[in-house]
Amino acid sequence: MTYKVKWRDDLIDQLFAGILALRDREECYRFFEDVATIGEIKALSQRLEVARMIRAGHTYDRIVERTGVSTATISRVKRYLEYGSDGYKIILDRLEEAGELLHTEDD
Repeated sequence: MTYKVKWRDDLIDQLFAGILALRDREECYRFFEDVATIGEIKALSQRLEVARMIRAGHTYDRIVERTGVSTATISRVKRYLEYGSDGYKIILDRLEEAGELLHTEDD
């Protein structure tokens, strides 16, 4: 079954096809450096870390301390973890399977 999303269109399909065509981490760095600001890339990486830390049972205070994000961002990520489309779950599970998931000293 194909996942249905209201904001899907040909341009976004092309973008995602391009991302999926990247062959390694270096190509990802090169593409994302050209397509997004460093701030946007860092914000995405912080949100993923927030999701990982929420799943690991960390407190909001610890998440703020590690990532620097606001509690509003933490709440938003938590809401998507609980009620979203399982995008965070897919990525975190695959990173864990590949041994690529970061851990903090108190995980």
